[in-house]
Amino acid sequence: MKGLWKYISPFAPDDSGAAAVLYGLNGIVVICDAGGCAGNICGFDEPRWFSGKKSAVFSAGLRDMDAILGRDDRLVDKLCDAAKTIDASFAAIVGTPVPSVIGTDYKALKRMAEKRLSLPVVTVDTTGMDYYDKGIEKAYEALFPALIDPSQQAEADTVGVLGAVPLELMHPGDIEWISQSLVEDGWQQILLFDEIDDYRKAGKASLNLVVSPAGLKAAQYLKETFGTPYELHYFGLDAVVDFDDNLFAGKNVLIIHQQVAASAMAAMAEEAGAAYVTTASWFMELPGPQSTDYVQLREEDDLRQLADNDHFDVILGDAYFRRALPNFHGQYIDFPHFAVSGRG
Repeated sequence: MKGLWKYISPFAPDDSGAAAVLYGLNGIVVICDAGGCAGNICGFDEPRWFSGKKSAVFSAGLRDMDAILGRDDRLVDKLCDAAKTIDASFAAIVGTPVPSVIGTDYKALKRMAEKRLSLPVVTVDTTGMDYYDKGIEKAYEALFPALIDPSQQAEADTVGVLGAVPLELMHPGDIEWISQSLVEDGWQQILLFDEIDDYRKAGKASLNLVVSPAGLKAAQYLKETFGTPYELHYFGLDAVVDFDDNLFAGKNVLIIHQQVAASAMAAMAEEAGAAYVTTASWFMELPGPQSTDYVQLREEDDLRQLADNDHFDVILGDAYFRRALPNFHGQYIDFPHFAVSGRG
């Protein structure tokens, strides 16, 4: 039945994706909501709240009449009060279902706020009704034009990594592992875009690695601006499965994840002798033809029709998807995705 999800938990929404990109950049981040969305972001979708790295994230605390009458001046008042006590580099306003329903004019809100603040203001028009990856893409789209230094020149020892926020990875701690891995590969300066200085130095990268479809538009923007080449790359697949133990040899394989991760795993499965590989995702598609059969999932029933049978010998996907496949009797391998299950 369309819209009925009985087995799989809700995925992180787009406002959580935007907040994940903004986290720790020394900005004042205002979630334009009545309180619930900010609680979900900080309590469930942002693991760095529990790691010691803090960020100034506020709820706009919209009351019923504020929302109905569109009292943007009250939001700006609160933002100005916060700016008096926080030494921030910029302010950001992130949308939720409330401003989406009442048709908030983000451009006007930005102008109102910048007139009263001595800070640049970015707005991210998320709705709370798309998935997290849309929010990541929109946050990058707002931040890069506002923060980059166009005078920067490429340096051979510098690499950028786009899309490496916890929601896109297997585990939140993979961010540190990615950095360590790149240092071991000979890169001396790694821009993970989890610090504001990384945005200012974006032009120094001689290569950008894109770990998720949500980072692709940002990579294209940086290529247009600085000429920086980019390539799709995912990290840590060897931690999911041992590719030397003949697990895939002669098997039909299904891989479920965000598409950069799924495509990277598919290439390695084919190299390891898989007979047939299919990739599937609920999230953003990569443009152009895919190297394997690709299925865009919309509903929980789409997954069940695809895989709740013995068509595949091996399925790789987050452990939460296994609950929706009681009639699959092959080997199921946990391929974690934090935005799906929130497992640290």
